[in-house]
Amino acid sequence: MVIPTNCNLCPRKCGANRAAGVRGFCGADGTLRVARAALHEWEEPPISAKAGSGTVFFSNCPLRCVYCQNIDISQGGFGIDITAERLAEIFIELQAQDAANINLVTATQYLPWIVPALKQARERGLALPIVWNTSGYETVETITALEGFVDIYLTDFKYGKTVRDSAGAAMRYSQVPEDSTSAATRYSQAPDYFEVATAALDAMCAQVGAPIVNDDGVMQRGVIVRHLLLPGQLDNSKAVMKFLWERLGNTVLYSVMNQYTPLQHFASFAELNEKTPDEDYHALLDFMDALGMDDYFWQEGGAAQESFIPPFDSTGVK
Repeated sequence: MVIPTNCNLCPRKCGANRAAGVRGFCGADGTLRVARAALHEWEEPPISAKAGSGTVFFSNCPLRCVYCQNIDISQGGFGIDITAERLAEIFIELQAQDAANINLVTATQYLPWIVPALKQARERGLALPIVWNTSGYETVETITALEGFVDIYLTDFKYGKTVRDSAGAAMRYSQVPEDSTSAATRYSQAPDYFEVATAALDAMCAQVGAPIVNDDGVMQRGVIVRHLLLPGQLDNSKAVMKFLWERLGNTVLYSVMNQYTPLQHFASFAELNEKTPDEDYHALLDFMDALGMDDYFWQEGGAAQESFIPPFDSTGVK
């Protein structure tokens, strides 16, 4: 295991000397920190299956969206420092609980620990599919490093690009660069998100191929692309889904969510103080249907609740 001395594991490439204990943009230093490891029932059906997904929530995050639903661990630093050896044990413990898979949530900053832990767990009998659960803000190099270790990519695609006509109406997807008021810049400080996430998604698809689901309805391989509809971002979401459909078609599975929950008051982002209107969500689903996307995961009413956010209490870590 080589802890970065000039960290470039994520697209930020902040260059932090994490081996010397310096924290990167993501908040991680030279230790491996985990906030929760338990069965999780609220993923997409082929991921959660009947018993639940063996989900490991890692602390810190390279993207750090202002609206993050897991802010206590992504930006608050909550978690327990453990070794790669303990992480391997956690994987085996989750398998013993009949988990459908091992689901690694926001793990990019801990790649140097993840690979050795997976190797050790496999030597001890780990035989479950490995899910890389990510914001989509990944380098192609990191995705390449995961080849042979990850079976399923459960990836966000948060932000698209639109241009507007002279009357202000949103037009089709365009290569026109985003400006400083774009959602990716405003909410995630990542004006390059679209280009970076597109390259990473292409690499994911090339690596694991088309979705494979076994006879029990449990996903074994492939890519699920998630998109969360944010308040006031219907045009952005339409641009995302149009782009994905035209680029990937049925070679991936799609999941469109309306579970955004305001967990804090935003002085600078007033639109984020409200839940996403139901009519916007249904308008997005209608738009997708019109594109020909007739097979995707979607959420019925009641998803925007704090009860859908797991308690980050070190369960399964110690």
